[in-house]
Amino acid sequence: MKEFDPITRIHQLCQERNWSYYRLSKVSGLTYSTINTLMNKQTLPSLNTLNKICQGFGISLAEFFTQEHPSASMTSEEKLCLHIFSSLSPEDRKLALAYMKGLAKSL
Repeated sequence: MKEFDPITRIHQLCQERNWSYYRLSKVSGLTYSTINTLMNKQTLPSLNTLNKICQGFGISLAEFFTQEHPSASMTSEEKLCLHIFSSLSPEDRKLALAYMKGLAKSL
């Protein structure tokens, strides 16, 4: 079994979203130098740093460590919604969620 590498996972999540490390720093609330050092020096992130990165990606820590790709069972429309949502700022994410909840009327 291959050992889990958080740096590779962060890189993968950035690639999936077409994000730069600068973009990740902005959405996670971490400084660019923190992200850059983490990614280029291959240092392991602290739990607090990793939690902020996950919040920036809009995923939980559990999803971060999941080996199976969660989008494998998603429809193309669900993938598109997730892709658009992940590109939004934290404020716009809140607005999008409020709008979707209003449309659903059942939540």
